[in-house]
Amino acid sequence: MLLQIYVAMKAMPWYTLLPAVSEYMIEHGWTKCYSTLDHFNWFLCFLYIALYLVLVEFMIYWVHKELHDIKFLYKHLHATHHMYNKQNTLSPFAGLAFHPLDGILQAIPHVIALFIVPIHLITHLSLLFLEGIWTASIHDCIHGNIWPIMGAGYHTIHHTTYKHNYGHYTIWMDWMFGSLMVPLAEKDSFKEKEK
Repeated sequence: MLLQIYVAMKAMPWYTLLPAVSEYMIEHGWTKCYSTLDHFNWFLCFLYIALYLVLVEFMIYWVHKELHDIKFLYKHLHATHHMYNKQNTLSPFAGLAFHPLDGILQAIPHVIALFIVPIHLITHLSLLFLEGIWTASIHDCIHGNIWPIMGAGYHTIHHTTYKHNYGHYTIWMDWMFGSLMVPLAEKDSFKEKEK
């Protein structure tokens, strides 16, 4: 766990570069991010949040999958995070223990989405804050078993098999692209429901 904390703390200053750059782009009006409520519409607000989350989920799935499939990227970037590959070596600190460039690559979808989907600045900042909490929670090995959430049970499988459960917030992308592996406890509950 101390190594996880060390790796996370060493990378943390680099992680701050992407939000700083995205803030600069937002302040200069280069994105679709807005800060006023002049033309506020609740329906569109929730629609845009949903579109933003689907887009981010899709992009993070593919970035994460390519970090595994492209051997150079895995060896030089993502392997740092996958040193923690057993349930007893995972902790919330492992969720932040990335090579700096790996962490930035997996966060870039949040910035790309700002150029595509109109979203309020406070919503964007809140989602970035929640991102840190989410990343820690899927590495804590406490599986909440709430469908379709990509909980720690799914992500622990990812850390032990390396070829399943690349999704971020949900299991939908893994289900759509055939990389989903359900935790054993859930498989058992699905079998009970079928009986």
